[in-house]
Amino acid sequence: MTVLKTSLRNVLAHKGRMALSAVAVLLSVAFAAGTLVFTDTMNTTFDKLFATTASDVTVSPGGAGPDTGMPETGRPETLPASLLERVRRTGGVQAAQGAVTSLGVTVVDAGNKNVGPTGGAPTIAVNWTPNELRSVEMASGHEPRGPTDVVVDGATAEKHGLKPGDALRTISVTGDFTARISGIVDFKVTNPGATVVYFDTATAQRELLGREGLFTQIMVDAKPGVSDDALKADLAAALGKGYKLQTAAETADAGREEMAGFLDVIRYAMLGFAGIAFLVGVFLIVNTFSMLVAQRTREIGLMRAIGSSRRQVNRSVLIEALLLGLVGSVAGVAAGVGLAVGLMKLMSAVGMELSTGDLTVKWTTPVAGLALGTVVTVLAAYVPARRAGRISPMAALRDAGTPADGRAGRVRAVLGLVLTAAGAAALVAAARAEEAAPGSAWLGLGVVLSLLGFVVVGPLLAGGVVRVLGVVVLRAFGPVGRMAERNALRNPRRTGATGAALMIGLALVACLSVVGSSMVASATQELDRSVGADFIVRSGTGQPIVPQAQAALEKVPGIDHVTEYRWLDVTVTDPRGKKAEQGLAAADPTYARDLRRETTAGRLADAYGPDAMSVGSDYAAEHGVKVGDVLTVAFEGGKPARLRVAAITADTGNVDKGVMYTNVTTAARYLPADRMPQSLLLFAGAKDGQEARAYQALKDALAPYPQYKVSNQADYKEELQDQVGQLLNIVYGLLALAIVVAVLGVVNTLALSVVERTREIGLMRAVGLSRRQLRRMIRLESVVIALFGALLGLGLGMGWGTAAQKLLALEGLGVLDIPWPTILAVFAGSALVGLLAALVPAFRAGRMNVLNAIASE
Repeated sequence: MTVLKTSLRNVLAHKGRMALSAVAVLLSVAFAAGTLVFTDTMNTTFDKLFATTASDVTVSPGGAGPDTGMPETGRPETLPASLLERVRRTGGVQAAQGAVTSLGVTVVDAGNKNVGPTGGAPTIAVNWTPNELRSVEMASGHEPRGPTDVVVDGATAEKHGLKPGDALRTISVTGDFTARISGIVDFKVTNPGATVVYFDTATAQRELLGREGLFTQIMVDAKPGVSDDALKADLAAALGKGYKLQTAAETADAGREEMAGFLDVIRYAMLGFAGIAFLVGVFLIVNTFSMLVAQRTREIGLMRAIGSSRRQVNRSVLIEALLLGLVGSVAGVAAGVGLAVGLMKLMSAVGMELSTGDLTVKWTTPVAGLALGTVVTVLAAYVPARRAGRISPMAALRDAGTPADGRAGRVRAVLGLVLTAAGAAALVAAARAEEAAPGSAWLGLGVVLSLLGFVVVGPLLAGGVVRVLGVVVLRAFGPVGRMAERNALRNPRRTGATGAALMIGLALVACLSVVGSSMVASATQELDRSVGADFIVRSGTGQPIVPQAQAALEKVPGIDHVTEYRWLDVTVTDPRGKKAEQGLAAADPTYARDLRRETTAGRLADAYGPDAMSVGSDYAAEHGVKVGDVLTVAFEGGKPARLRVAAITADTGNVDKGVMYTNVTTAARYLPADRMPQSLLLFAGAKDGQEARAYQALKDALAPYPQYKVSNQADYKEELQDQVGQLLNIVYGLLALAIVVAVLGVVNTLALSVVERTREIGLMRAVGLSRRQLRRMIRLESVVIALFGALLGLGLGMGWGTAAQKLLALEGLGVLDIPWPTILAVFAGSALVGLLAALVPAFRAGRMNVLNAIASE
């Protein structure tokens, strides 16, 4: 009990210092807890949606995948309407409804504006059946009753200002058609951002599937007392093979599995950033407790002199850390819930609607947050606690605050240099790797070892780096600058730990900046070298080019040619009988001009001849294929073909690497018309001297189809740069959490340093140092510590980024580009960070009473 009282007294005595460390724990736990709450809420949202919309058993075509929109063809897989009667006659069936669902549509309003989502959610067109009333309710108007009626979901109507009577045009591969809004429905559960439009069954079949008498699924409800599994078994026996049957639970599981990849990316990425924040927080906590222990050296010595054991002193410090961890973790869990709500609002702003009504806080989340925050805090305080336990009773005779570990020991220096050298060697091995898998392993090992090495050797580096920075930055400020330099050098371990906290975040910023800049430079070089087309037409959502849009482009004046590019999944059998699943690009012969590919054998133009194809050099080497060999190509949904290898393309670039080519007409001979994929991209070349006219004409021709975009090469490069930039900005925003924690560390270090030097500050003030000079000295000390961390972090990060780029060169990204403006801006920003971090400690130091400061012990 005495130990607990002592710990509580010490926490309350240093509550201001503890608060800053608690904020670090709070931020780290908040990020982890917020991530768990956010992903659990998304799971709840989709689980409710799947449970509401799924029938007891769903009958689908045997070849249908999870995406019923089939983006390659624009047409879903279908079932004959006659199957519906067979299902209804099956024992155990209470009711069955034929469904038509397509994701391969675009819906535009009267102003030709796409009303579909832009954040990744789909636009879904379905037929209206009584089953829809499970998940929606009519808010206004009535259900669709004919070809001129369409019903739209309420969220889309509100977002785009739609009301009954407004016209909507639906664009699909079967053609365009217009209907007027007859009703608006609201979802009974959360709709995660999809735009949903409903048509009567006959219109949906005719306009979405090409003709009446077809369905994409049959939704079956069981009679009372009949289980879903029993109904599935009855249907399987009645219908035979060739159909996919799923119970409601299996449909929900399939939906969850489809979402799992997306959710896992979010979960692991955000938890990774939470881990980085925890790592930076460890430095703050270690520094805080180390300095508090140093300042209480005399006090602890007196406690030891009157009978306190080493274990009691050690336990007292650990209990302080435990209290700090508990308080910070409890606040962090609460803040994590708020963070999750903020993330939900952010996702809603970009198109994925999540309702706070579905907010899910599982009991495991606060338990995990409390355990993680508390354990990390206690572990971080363990070394300072052991150091406190080793203080002898004789320490009561020494001045408080005398650091016993002011200079890094030789063992620490040697260990740091060994780790750094090992990390550098691993990074060099990664840069020289000839295969991606072992290279990635070397890269990961190099990052970890070099980071640990810099952390351990930081105090050794602090002496030299701070002296250099002192000459460059501080000497201009005269005696005040020299005092700031000496203060930073007074305890190299403390300076090293404080700088290391900032180093981690900035190292990641520098690494990602180098990788992102190199990716853009590599892709730009590849486009300049490979792409010969003047224009590229594509959809931002991955939808194929509908025939009517393609026909409009082919009539544009000033265009020399338009090249189709269709993607097919095929199974290729080599002359030795070995099969391999491959991607085959079916294109027009002009594609050989639109994308310049080097060949190692044959001529690429010959690959577009009758029953001919090309293969990549990697495939050719692996399968022993040479020009003139005949390969058996099995087209999914079509007939097998025997195609002659007319060219082997070099797999040295990054565009279309490993892709096989054949002529569109060749593929069309072996695929039924309804199985032939639509063009994913269109390439166009302008007639000589008419590029500007053709560019505008292409845009005008595509004006009725807002889902597509025309880009010239300059546009494409700019879009690529913007995409990488947006991704990096998101990452930088997440890394800002770690940098905020590091800034708190600088503030805490300076604040405790000011307390430690109270008497010294009083004496300096007494001999003539002004308040302004004192504040300037502390600010300069903070700036030099921040610049020290920035130098280490930026240097380390550029090393990581360079090694990563050399590894990415194996995938065709061969240009190393160091973004010096970004690096220099970050370095300059670090000085500003140091300046801001010192404002409060400098202000408090300037307000000290001189006599009280001199009298302090």
